[in-house]
Amino acid sequence: MAANVPLRGRVCLVTGGASGIGWALVKALAREGARVHACDVSAENLPRVEAEARGEGLTVHLARCDVSDRQATERWVADVVAREGRVDVLVNNAAFIRWESVEAMPVEDAERTMRVGYDGMVYATRAVLPHMRAAGSGHIVNLGSLVGRVFVKGPSAAYAAVKAAIDAYTQVLQIELEDSPLRVTLVRLSAVAGTQFFGRHVDSARMPRIADLVPPLAPEVVAKALVRALQRGERNVDLPRFLPAVYLLFALAPGLTRWFATVGGAGRRDYSLPRGDVRTGDPS
Repeated sequence: MAANVPLRGRVCLVTGGASGIGWALVKALAREGARVHACDVSAENLPRVEAEARGEGLTVHLARCDVSDRQATERWVADVVAREGRVDVLVNNAAFIRWESVEAMPVEDAERTMRVGYDGMVYATRAVLPHMRAAGSGHIVNLGSLVGRVFVKGPSAAYAAVKAAIDAYTQVLQIELEDSPLRVTLVRLSAVAGTQFFGRHVDSARMPRIADLVPPLAPEVVAKALVRALQRGERNVDLPRFLPAVYLLFALAPGLTRWFATVGGAGRRDYSLPRGDVRTGDPS
């Protein structure tokens, strides 16, 4: 895609699209005039966001789908193609969240973390690639994380593992498609406040105290950055923008980085609620 590609009329698919970052992105894409199709496994969230979309006058197409189910994911993509005739954008955002120590987390939860985050990405990506190839254009966005690159005390081992797997898969996919008209974007994020990630699944005390000194991201900020990445064909998005320096520090001095992350003990900010210090401006 060339720079500043308009999103109006483009067919955009978002997994995990009924809460948090996914829902913020669905709304942002709809406001750009895209034809947005989102899926989510939550029978609770889907009716809520459908009502919200109607209230805001947004046209979005919502479906219930468990992306860890290959047949269900392929059927969802096929239904969109049958309706729209193409797929222009896929955003792999769905995740299963349980933050526990290795010994405390049930094996089934560790397995589901990988099934939803990694397998779901693979299923959806493989389902859309033939359609994008045939059309001669397309853009895939995969949601990684800081914790998939920097391994310190606090995050779940299963969650760090799935984000590391997404990171590796996406980078290799970028290499494989670099001589094609298709684009692939890898997104890595630090803490995003005001979502169910912290509200239901992760105790803020699992965050290091040092993280409290960095204003967390808002879902709307992430969505704005992703829209811009789609418009500009950006290869990598790191938010906040200083994250590459953190990767470098960890690569050069992993022991020091781990020690630094423990200074001051556990985090004290309530990441489950949008705060006055949450970033709401342009992250550029």
